[in-house]
Order: sequence, then C-alpha cells, then structure tokens
Amino acid sequence: MTQPSIPPSPKLDERSLRQRLSAFRQSHRSRSIFQLLNSLLPYAALWVLAYYALAYSIWLVLPISIIAAGFLVRIFIIFHDCGHWSFFRSDGANQFWGVLTGILTFTPFHYWRASHARHHAGSGNLDKRGHGDVWMMTVREYLEASRMTKLQYRLYRNPLVMFFLGPLYITLVAYRFVRGKTTAKERLSVYGTNLGILAIAVLMSWLIGFKAYLIIQLPVLFIAQVGGIWLFYVQHQFDGVYWSRQRQWDFLSASLEGGSYYKLPRILQWFTGNIGYHHIHHLDSRVPNYHLPKVHDELPEVQSAPTLRLFSSLKSLRYRLWDEKQRKLVGFGRVGETVS
Repeated sequence: MTQPSIPPSPKLDERSLRQRLSAFRQSHRSRSIFQLLNSLLPYAALWVLAYYALAYSIWLVLPISIIAAGFLVRIFIIFHDCGHWSFFRSDGANQFWGVLTGILTFTPFHYWRASHARHHAGSGNLDKRGHGDVWMMTVREYLEASRMTKLQYRLYRNPLVMFFLGPLYITLVAYRFVRGKTTAKERLSVYGTNLGILAIAVLMSWLIGFKAYLIIQLPVLFIAQVGGIWLFYVQHQFDGVYWSRQRQWDFLSASLEGGSYYKLPRILQWFTGNIGYHHIHHLDSRVPNYHLPKVHDELPEVQSAPTLRLFSSLKSLRYRLWDEKQRKLVGFGRVGETVS
C-alpha cells in the first residue's frame, strides 16, 4: 500500500530545543532523596496501618490499599527515572535504587529498562512496533490477519482483559520469566528480583503471617498495576496521536504529537510523579520527573502537545486500530468504513 503523504508539522529548531532542555537534566540529590522519603515512608506506614486495620475488619484494609497503591505508583515513577539514569547523577545510585524499587513494584530493573529503551526509540514508528508498547495493528493488518489473530487482538484490546487480567499477567508471567534475546544482566535482573520478592514475602509472613501479607500486598499491587497500565495506555492512545512509517518518521513530531500532556488533578499529578507530561519525557528522558512541570511552563514549544483531562481521556478506550489512510485511531466498528 502506498504511504499517504503527511502534512508537514511546523518546523521547530531541534538543536535549540535540545540545548534548552539540557538545562533541566541536572538532578538534585536533595530533591531526589526527599522524593524517596515522601514515597517510601508513607508506603511503609500504610502497610502498618493496614495490618492493624485487618484485626478489626478486612473491609477497612481496602481504602488503605487504594492509598498505598497510589504511593506504589509514585515509587514506580522513581524506578522509571532510575531506569533512564535521571533520578541521581550517579549511575550506581540509579542502579541501586532502581533494583530496590523494582523489587517493591515486582519489576526487574535491567530487564524492564532494556524493553523500555526500545519503546522510546520506536515511539510513533509503525515499523518499530512491538517493543515495550501497547500492541496496535493497522486496519489493513487486522483485515488481513487470521481469525485466531483477530480474536487474540480483540481480547487484548478489551478493557476488561487489558486492565484487569493484564496486571495478573504482568505480575505472574511477564516479569517473572525471561523471554526472547536477553543479556546476562537482564536475566540476572529477573532472577534477582524474584528472589527479592520471595525474601520480602518470607520476612513479612514471619512478621505478620502469610495470609495477612497476601491480603495486604495483592490488592495494593493489583490497584497500582491497573493505574500504571492505564497511564501507559492513555499516553499514546488518543485522538490526534502521531504514527508514521520509518521513512517519514520524525523525532520531534513523535514526541510532541505521539505523547500526550495528561493534565490530571493536582493530587493525582503528585501520585503519578508528573508522568502526565509525557511528551516532554519523550523529548528528553534524562529530565527528572520533578523538573517536567517547569519545562512545560518555561518552553512554549512543548505547550502545543495534545492535552487530555481525566474524564475526556476515557474516550481513548474506543480506539483499537490505526487507519493509515485517514491517519487516525479508529474503533473496530469503523473498519469497514475506512478501507475500500
């Protein structure tokens, strides 16, 4: 199929933009340490509170679990920044805290980091899909697929499967076993994280009992995973999102149009570590999360990114396929209309 012509995006001075972004790359040890403290300590305190609440009623644990899950999402953002070597100036410090927060979030640091780097390298590129991203087919690919592949894709894209079975798959399968070509460091990351999770489970079971550990840990982890999957999904699945074939792919367009500015209420922005400024993160992944709002306020060029809000972002659930002819995401119901 002939690739349709792409309307040219307004030209930005990429070199100048990169130079100004570099001024925000510098992490601040005090801010990073403070973020560790205001994330890890409340998370631990909520665990203690949940344990004592369990003595009265299991239902008292649920609201505590929801708040704890918010802190676990925040801890994952710290893990995420460590994976980009942006949280501390020292690579050793980033690795240490990345491995530790990876155990808390059940995510192997080096294994995840390699996959996530491929996501950044191919974001918005139709010829580099399938690495650390949400599975997305074009309309033509879907029409030409076998019945089994269509069924698998429809199940994958079903919100109940993606956001409720997805966390179970990630927790129990995706990050517990090594798949595909990996380095020794990535394999050791998986095995080491598994051992770390087991060690904490044994310790907590000894301290509070295995049943209490499961009652507290599983809801917190599940709720945090649902939130994390939603954030990752919505930041690249929205009306007006950028996708292009390799020969016409453009880094600035892929960043500023392929990533959203998810403008969340202030409290949710805090819990999600400013990851809603996703377009800026893709422009320069070495910018620490606590500098992202300042970049957005001070650089007018980045303010043109598509803006999503909490309720309007729910429309993203309708998008299933990329229509190369119309250059937009469509639902399954529009397939017959978009291909002649």
